[in-house]
Amino acid sequence: MDPVTHALASLTLARARPAPLPRFGTTMMVVAGVAPDLDYASYFGGAGAFLRYHRTLLHSIPAATLLSCTVAGAFLLLANKKKDAKDPPAAAIPLTFATAFTACAVGAAGHILLDLASGEGMQLLWPFRVHWTAGGLVANFDLWVLVLLLAGLLIPQLFRLVGDEIGARKKGAQGTGAAIFTLLLLALYFGSRADLHSRATGLLLSSEYHGREPLAAGAFPSSVNPLDWRGVVATDNTVEDVDVPLGPRADFQPEASLTRYKPQESPALDAAQKTSAAQAFLNYAEFPLASVSRHEDGYRFDLRDARFPDSDASPANIVVRVDLNGGYQVTRQQFRYASSSNP
Repeated sequence: MDPVTHALASLTLARARPAPLPRFGTTMMVVAGVAPDLDYASYFGGAGAFLRYHRTLLHSIPAATLLSCTVAGAFLLLANKKKDAKDPPAAAIPLTFATAFTACAVGAAGHILLDLASGEGMQLLWPFRVHWTAGGLVANFDLWVLVLLLAGLLIPQLFRLVGDEIGARKKGAQGTGAAIFTLLLLALYFGSRADLHSRATGLLLSSEYHGREPLAAGAFPSSVNPLDWRGVVATDNTVEDVDVPLGPRADFQPEASLTRYKPQESPALDAAQKTSAAQAFLNYAEFPLASVSRHEDGYRFDLRDARFPDSDASPANIVVRVDLNGGYQVTRQQFRYASSSNP
């Protein structure tokens, strides 16, 4: 998910604490809850670097553990340097490495859980295992998750301002109950999205597409409307793209799907699929769709993931391009962002 949502989620977790946090506790939780997205910087290294490091380098469980240790150690050093400064009194919980690591681990775990729910996927055991895991319950940016988090954080502040105006001030932590209620609402929301995802996938697998039986299907969410899903279905020789509405009066029309044909077996296709770039991409793609065309004195092979619509300009929408000569020897292989205008 986007960094703003991660920051708000970490702040909500901090307010929902069952016990007082140590000094810098909230700040540590927010920093650790946003820091995994630093691997987004791999975007500037090109599509190959982005595929290799984004949602792997800092998003796996081993990396998140190391990241939590690093953030905890940094704040522990900061606290020791400011020990004699005229700062506000320390929190009831002393700041030790254990308490600092716990706060950071909660923030990092919240980040991983939110990203795990999105369709882009992540490698939970990187670098020990190269395997992409994706929940597909929400889009990378989900409006309703953002609204729930904002409401849970701002409404208690509004009530506090009103209470201060009428002189009814309350002592103690503010917003804890609202934060807990917000987390419960988020759990309910994700549970309902899981049910909708299951219904959409079942609908896709139980239908025919221009007389073709589905072999595999995936349902991908909308950022705004939880009842609108985009379906991708693989048949024996096509990949179908179809809208899956789940509203009360929705009419699912599998015959209206957009059909893309898989390429026929050929020496050029076989040679291109064996390249290291294609093999790395096949570990990432959920619905790989290849095309082979004549190019100059040889062939051009393009491989994309059909789970991303053609209009998707996000960096996660990556394609592989392989050029071969007339003897089916590879002359170039590269990763490209699908939004790139380069020929």
